[in-house]
Amino acid sequence: MPIVKVIEVIASSEKGIEDAIQSAVTEVSKTIHNIDSVYVKDIKAHVKDGKITTYGLICKVSFRIDNK
Repeated sequence: MPIVKVIEVIASSEKGIEDAIQSAVTEVSKTIHNIDSVYVKDIKAHVKDGKITTYGLICKVSFRIDNK
């Protein structure tokens, strides 16, 4: 039976929520393999002068532990 580990990461983007999620996956993928899913725990948007400037997320990334 595979073991799955979950880590929590914070990501942001000036483009949008989807880009912030992809940014989280891209960064985590640099050091962790076998990513299975991303659960978006919280979403926020920073606003300046009545306009959204950045989107921020707290994500839980799950990945399988290698059996060696």
